Amino acid sequence: MRGKKGCEHFDSADPPRRRANKRRGRGTYANDRPPVVGTVGRQSGQVRLRVVKDTKGETLVDHVHRFTLAGSQLYTDEYQSYNHVIRPHATVSHGDKEWARDDDGDGIREVHVNTAEGMWTDVRNFLRMFKGVHKKNLSGYIAICEFRRNVKRISPDFISALVTLHTFDP
Repeated sequence: MRGKKGCEHFDSADPPRRRANKRRGRGTYANDRPPVVGTVGRQSGQVRLRVVKDTKGETLVDHVHRFTLAGSQLYTDEYQSYNHVIRPHATVSHGDKEWARDDDGDGIREVHVNTAEGMWTDVRNFLRMFKGVHKKNLSGYIAICEFRRNVKRISPDFISALVTLHTFDP
């Protein structure tokens, strides 16, 4: 029986199915794992998501500078591509098992990336229902996810705004 667990697969002309792209490391648009970058405001809750070609420093700096105000406090992990962002910047070092830190000694651990991690969970859950999205269509799905998160619910106004914004390419 084809695909039964525990059975050896001997036919080299008919390799077993491979699910998803399980390559290790950071994705790029070229290796069919297009990265999605995002910012989320802690006070406003507003989200900005974009599909990008890579996660090099220039790409991340451009995104942060475009979607945050000049005096905004930036909280990130220790990824080196954030080093050239011109914003007040604090990091947590996940590599050193640090998830949150209290810098000012008031008992509140304000340096963390939990807000962004929660946003990524929401993005994954939103995309999961589509059971795979081609990379050329991903930006559209990400735009709907961003809009949905920013308006907090799907309503007739939400649908109307989507239809109004949609441009048809005959």
